Amino acid sequence: MKKAIAAFILLVAINNARAQKVEDSVKAAVNSLFIAMAASDSTGIINSFAPAGMLQTVVEKDGSTTVETEKLTDFAHVISGLKRSDADEQIKFNTIKIDGPLAFVWAPYNFFYKGTFSHCGIDCFCLVRTGNGWKIQYIIDTRRKEGCRY
Repeated sequence: MKKAIAAFILLVAINNARAQKVEDSVKAAVNSLFIAMAASDSTGIINSFAPAGMLQTVVEKDGSTTVETEKLTDFAHVISGLKRSDADEQIKFNTIKIDGPLAFVWAPYNFFYKGTFSHCGIDCFCLVRTGNGWKIQYIIDTRRKEGCRY
């Protein structure tokens, strides 16, 4: 009986270690985007995404909610025109869910432009595990000027 319990505990520990390793690789994929942004590296930004990657923002204005889509290449071009560290997005990994090759990340963030607080909100990432590792398929975010220094 003791051997069965020990074997069960060992299996649970191994599964937990594997799950943590996968979660860490998802975090690394998300962090690669922010490292590229801080470096003003358009190639790094694009390489963080799957080929059909998408960027969207939820916009609330005058009592109405819309979703704006930004082309990934346009975003990468704008960021590449900034000086290093001008674009500093600081996130907190709040929720990570993984099912095989699909991952979801919910991350509150603060964005600083040239060292000054600009806005904050929630980043919601959908990632897909590809032959080249985890890639961001989709980001949708909220943005506001106050009320969320995470």
